[in-house]
Amino acid sequence: MTHRSDIGAAVIGSGFIGTVHIEALRRIGVNVVGLLEASPSLGATRAEQFGIPTVYASLDDLLRDDRVRVVHVTSPNNLHYEQAKQILAGRRHVVCEKPLAMTSGESAELVALAAASGLVNAVNFNIRFYPLNQHVANFVRDGGVGDVRLVTGHYHQDWLLYDTDWNWRLEPEHGGALRAVADIGSHWLDLTTFLTGLRVESLMADLATFVPVRQKPVGAVETFSTERSAQTTPVTIKTEDAALLMLRFEGGARGAVSVSQVSAGRKNNIQYEIDGSSAAVAWDSENPDHLWIGHRGRPNEILQRDPGLMTALGRAAARLPGGHVEGFADTFAAHFSAIYDDVIVGRPAAKPVYATFADGHLEMLFGDAVLESVRTNGWVKVPRGA
Repeated sequence: MTHRSDIGAAVIGSGFIGTVHIEALRRIGVNVVGLLEASPSLGATRAEQFGIPTVYASLDDLLRDDRVRVVHVTSPNNLHYEQAKQILAGRRHVVCEKPLAMTSGESAELVALAAASGLVNAVNFNIRFYPLNQHVANFVRDGGVGDVRLVTGHYHQDWLLYDTDWNWRLEPEHGGALRAVADIGSHWLDLTTFLTGLRVESLMADLATFVPVRQKPVGAVETFSTERSAQTTPVTIKTEDAALLMLRFEGGARGAVSVSQVSAGRKNNIQYEIDGSSAAVAWDSENPDHLWIGHRGRPNEILQRDPGLMTALGRAAARLPGGHVEGFADTFAAHFSAIYDDVIVGRPAAKPVYATFADGHLEMLFGDAVLESVRTNGWVKVPRGA
């Protein structure tokens, strides 16, 4: 029988999120055998730092390594499509950071290629894997709140508050036509779609760029870094700092979400509330071990994360006993555990609890609708995808 320790994984990129991938893989017992970086010299430095035995000169070089069964793509957005396509052609399972591609045409192609390959394919929407969110998915779909009527919330950060804050995501050629919506808003949408089982049928969007000119430093800057460069050049910003979205879900439910990367004091704050015909649930990522459950005719409840009190999905995602807080890094371990259970089998489950390329494609279609809504200043239908 194959075990996780028998599976070799390679990671493309070792920035902020790539590092989290590496640590989570090791935590669940997967053997990280190699690293591909932007340059061999950077790869050598980072591989030594993380104790990774092999540095690849190219993706071709990586795919010649017979030890590698799974490749994790944590490179900049503009590289995802070509790299994922090549990995599938190389008959490797693939875990890709979001967004899956730069356009919905590219993501549609990747969905078709992944389906034809029979390989495990996943997009890293890890927020699903806070244990209480897995619990809520069972709870809501089993009728715990009645009929879903209203889905509201936000995803707010402050790491791009100042005009001296910089990251490659600010450049459309690297990050895409949408920034805040694609980078973090997609997490909120994937999460609430997963929790409710409902897709967004149409939307109206309002985007805002509050910092129209930013000071781009000379040299690279890592995500969430507070470093400031002495030498900068002014750059006109063409992507949004914030967005307000009104949503209409299938079945008649309504929704609204605000997305911001310029909200002072909000480091990584995701909130949602799902209001149903008989009860409601609400959750906050900065207090991730507590779920609010609202009632009309009796006192409201606070469910503290405890495997003994949660649904089957919640128990499966929990890594620690109740009272031992599980956070952001823990979601990757739970997420990758679900993915690698399928890798061991050699194919995706019929209904994976993790986001697949098909889910990543839906987020691309949602982004298309956001841009069209801004262009037309009206409501736009969201295509259903394949």
